[in-house]
Amino acid sequence: MSLYLLLNIGSVSVPFIYSFHPKLKLYRKWKYIFPAILFTMMYFIVWDIIFTRNGVWGFNENYHSAVEIFNLPLEEWLFFICIPYACIFTHYALLHYFPDSRLSAKVTNYLSVSLAFGLMVISFFFYKNAYTFVDYLIGAIWLLIVNKYHQKLLRQYFLTFLVMLIPFLIVNGILTGSFLGSEVVWYNNDENLGLRVFTIPVEDFVYAFSLVLSSLFFSEKLELMFDKKHNLSPVI
Repeated sequence: MSLYLLLNIGSVSVPFIYSFHPKLKLYRKWKYIFPAILFTMMYFIVWDIIFTRNGVWGFNENYHSAVEIFNLPLEEWLFFICIPYACIFTHYALLHYFPDSRLSAKVTNYLSVSLAFGLMVISFFFYKNAYTFVDYLIGAIWLLIVNKYHQKLLRQYFLTFLVMLIPFLIVNGILTGSFLGSEVVWYNNDENLGLRVFTIPVEDFVYAFSLVLSSLFFSEKLELMFDKKHNLSPVI
């Protein structure tokens, strides 16, 4: 079994098992969560395929299986299911135990607009750096979309994402070579800012933020649509 596959399984196994916890019952949200994850995965995979083909990043064949789909290892496809699910579980678990954890609407609006503006400025200033440009632009767009159409989520997510950064540093650290002799995923520094936290490109933090936020946004919008149609109250 490849290291990359082990990381995927290790990341999702505990969240999957505890999704059946009688106090959380996250499995009841699967009909919203998995379509949302798959929808988000669609455009992240296209982005991934294009960047891999153009050498923006790539994968060390010593750490993944021989199975590839559109030049991406099978493990990379699984990444877009396992990691968002683990993060969504973390988000809802934290809200269950800390239901009042949220920023004010005013602070959330200020943070969202300020961060979006900052990301846009950096993306256009470094437009020749493919990863920085696309990553920061998408991050800015998602901040503005969610702030406008589902600010309640963002008020919570700004805080829960801080907790998600702990496992993120471990998993992404392994993927980028913090604890290995070489990277599982390598990056072309000509296509990013060249700034790293340990071995993790700073762009990865925005990438993770957008990936999980997008999945949560679509999931909760699906749930709201379903609840309005059937006059049901949310599961959690």
